[in-house]
Amino acid sequence: MKASLIVIVLSAILIPTQEKATFSPDAEGFIRNWLVLAPIAVQEDSGASEIEKDFVGGEAAIKPKADDKVNVGGKILAWKAHETSDFFIDFLKAFGAERGEDAAAYAVAYVIADEPMAVTLSAGSNDQFKAWVNGKPILKFAETRTLEKDTDKGEVTLAKGQNVLVLKVINEKNNWQGCARFMKDGAGVKNVKISLTPQ
Repeated sequence: MKASLIVIVLSAILIPTQEKATFSPDAEGFIRNWLVLAPIAVQEDSGASEIEKDFVGGEAAIKPKADDKVNVGGKILAWKAHETSDFFIDFLKAFGAERGEDAAAYAVAYVIADEPMAVTLSAGSNDQFKAWVNGKPILKFAETRTLEKDTDKGEVTLAKGQNVLVLKVINEKNNWQGCARFMKDGAGVKNVKISLTPQ
């Protein structure tokens, strides 16, 4: 009797925690929950060349957890769980108090699919950016621009289970933003879950 009561109590405690561990994309399929590492100083007005630099060592295959510490050029930064207030990450507002221009950021989301899924990774940035899915380079833009939805697109097959989406976004001047969603048949994919914990 005591054993079954303990199981019931533990279930009541643990199940809500597990449910909170995943998030849904928004109504248009944009990912709103990320792990972010920022700000990383870059050379002034050199985003086109700085986007090629790997600031964290093996950037394509990173799998951080919230509060993991990283030494970037002698400065200790921590990965922070971040929920956006709009379809894009506003790096300047959320992470740019110390340095918002001539700066780089990484954003990671763990995308959980119930089955293999052929989709389009659709993203936008202000300014330069790169994107990887499961360690493979998918998108790259090396000039300055303002943020718009879906300016860059690349075909991807999500595996069943966890997939790792990595964005790197550099800001030269003014706004510093990035957004991403997966699309299928012209609409945002919503039947995936987003986690901030690697498996």
